[in-house]
Amino acid sequence: MELCYSVRREVQRVQELKERLRGVRIGIVVTGSHCTISDVIPQIINLKNEGAELYPVFSYTVDTTDNRFYQARELKESMVQITGRDVMNSIVAAEPIGPQKLLDVAVIIPATGNTIAKLAHGITDTPALMAVKAQLRNQRPVVIAVSTNDALGINAVNIGMLLNMKNIYFVPFRQDNPQQKANSIIASFDLVVDTVINALQGKQLQPVMLGPL
Repeated sequence: MELCYSVRREVQRVQELKERLRGVRIGIVVTGSHCTISDVIPQIINLKNEGAELYPVFSYTVDTTDNRFYQARELKESMVQITGRDVMNSIVAAEPIGPQKLLDVAVIIPATGNTIAKLAHGITDTPALMAVKAQLRNQRPVVIAVSTNDALGINAVNIGMLLNMKNIYFVPFRQDNPQQKANSIIASFDLVVDTVINALQGKQLQPVMLGPL
């Protein structure tokens, strides 16, 4: 009898550990680093498995561009299946995130150099950027999982600006191919969940900069 009780308690404890984000409303903001989408999807599923409520937002590029990594329609269908919600794919659809306070945290995953540059300079011309602007309007956290080949080049100044900005947190990142693409960095996507949990507490997961693989 005591053994059965202990097993039940352990099962409950493990289940609670797996649901560290129970009830947390997370915006999944997907931008056009097409080659990393296959790495991103499992992390979105991990957020769901942690108990989060997910609200998907696509940039125009992700919403409409078929490419060698995926078909736009299939990606959208997969996202609806994972999240249980329709994708916000227009500025009009994403705008209510602000006044309705729909999200506890927004995660840009992956975040392209183009999106990072525009965000750093207050440009809002895609559903993804509108979602982030709306979230920052409410002084709520935004997590950035960067994936760009100019991060240590022309985009370095923009990443620096965002690192210094209130309510913005980065998934720790590293150079993904320093010999052949010296300016390229990519987030360590397996740290997305931990970064989100820390961001909700107003903390940046450390270290931000990781060594190359």
